[in-house]
Amino acid sequence: MPPYRPIQLFFASSEEVARMNLLNMDAENRVVLNVGGIRHETYKATLKKIPATRLSRLTEALANYDPVLNEYFFDRHPGVFAQVLNYYRTGKLHYPTDVCGPLFEEELEFWGLDANQVEPCCWMTYTQHRDTQETLAVLDRLDLDTEKPSDEEVARKFGFEEAYYNGTVSWWQQLKPQMWSLFDEPYSSNAAKIIGVISVFFICVSIISFCLKTHPDMRVPVIRNYSVTTANQTQSWALDKVQTNAHVAFFYIECVCNAWFTLEILVRFISSPNKCEFIKSSVNIIDYIATMSFYIDLILQKYASHVENADILEFFSIIRIMRLFKLTRHSSGLKILIQTFRASAKELTLLVFFLVLGIVIFASLVYYAERIQTNPHNDFNSIPLGLWWALVTMTTVGYGDMAPKTYVGMFVGALCALAGVLTIALPVPVIVSNFAMYYSHTQARAKLPKKRRRVINVEPTRPPLRAPGAPGAPAGPMAPGMGPQAVNRRMNAIKTNHPKDMMGPNMGNQTSLCKSTPQATLPTLNTAIQKL
Repeated sequence: MPPYRPIQLFFASSEEVARMNLLNMDAENRVVLNVGGIRHETYKATLKKIPATRLSRLTEALANYDPVLNEYFFDRHPGVFAQVLNYYRTGKLHYPTDVCGPLFEEELEFWGLDANQVEPCCWMTYTQHRDTQETLAVLDRLDLDTEKPSDEEVARKFGFEEAYYNGTVSWWQQLKPQMWSLFDEPYSSNAAKIIGVISVFFICVSIISFCLKTHPDMRVPVIRNYSVTTANQTQSWALDKVQTNAHVAFFYIECVCNAWFTLEILVRFISSPNKCEFIKSSVNIIDYIATMSFYIDLILQKYASHVENADILEFFSIIRIMRLFKLTRHSSGLKILIQTFRASAKELTLLVFFLVLGIVIFASLVYYAERIQTNPHNDFNSIPLGLWWALVTMTTVGYGDMAPKTYVGMFVGALCALAGVLTIALPVPVIVSNFAMYYSHTQARAKLPKKRRRVINVEPTRPPLRAPGAPGAPAGPMAPGMGPQAVNRRMNAIKTNHPKDMMGPNMGNQTSLCKSTPQATLPTLNTAIQKL
């Protein structure tokens, strides 16, 4: 057994006692925060700078306070907390670029801070996730996903969720979703793909038929016989071509196509999960108006064909061309293109405004510029005629039907062309970026895994730590994980990290006792005894 060494006790001077008291007061004003395994140390007064927040109300009675390590533990994101703590210190909240925006908002909400306090230098970067969320919400409304929904989602969509849980689903409730997916969701099954191909075929045939029946070679002349009186005062017959009608084959083609369109509308309306949304849909409005125009055209041809200028009524059949928008149900690219124009409505409105402003200005300028010099071939007899020239010039079309002849007019024309190029070119990048944004998000959503693991939110519970033999402590052996090694590890953390034990560089190898501060010197004495 090694011999015991005597313990030398030194009494501190008054200066050292004062220094120790200051260190103890400083240690009492500090607080240790363990956030996600990263320990942060700051002053309590710093956390009081922003009242009514989580950190400003820290007390040792909280469940996340560890009396052994003398620290508060929070299982939160440590990277975001570094910016949160910096906000308490400097009063400026910056956004870390290595975290996602929704995560940053959740962390700020947990700490009781307002996300609107982000500094202007980080605001644009921080708000990008909001634009992304709006884009994803738009894509959800466009229904671009081709994933087959579960039976529970189908029951919730068609309103028989209660019958599904009770197991009392009727045959119509089973048939209705199948009919809807067959005619409205072209990628839901192979049969739906066949129906989609048939629908696209009839749409294309209807459009081609509508265009070809106006060709002169595809029309049949209407011949009328009428009697005439010859020079010999005798009656004779003559033939006259009154008008031309489309070939009768186009009529039968239209009948077959519209019979399919009528069947499709009826089936989709009967099996739709929401009748009001079905009626208010813009594509459906075009569909049944175009179908109704065919039947209205039949009625007018039968009962109003003798009316003068009855051919004007055929103008309303042009609505059938709008059936091309039905192809948006079969192409996600067309949906994205239409949504791009919707999202760029402000830029397009601004384009039209500046275009109209330039048209009026340059039409007035070219009208008076052509009148300054003698110009016998002046094409600009009025400002309204100049409006047409300015529109054609600013859109860089240039039909050449009107052109300035004087030098001043040519100079105005050059300015008009340059202004038109700049005016049209400015909003184009915005429209292109919107399309690229929607298209890239659509491609990313298509590559995401369809089934993702769900995370269950479970609040961790930790029993209070009590020393063996203390009131309320369990009698018997220590709990698992709290053996001698664990206790020594926690005690070492106290000895190396606790701010109260840092008494200065001059007190490293000495143990000082003072009658006025016995509690302050007791931990140091115990440390010296353990080392011996």
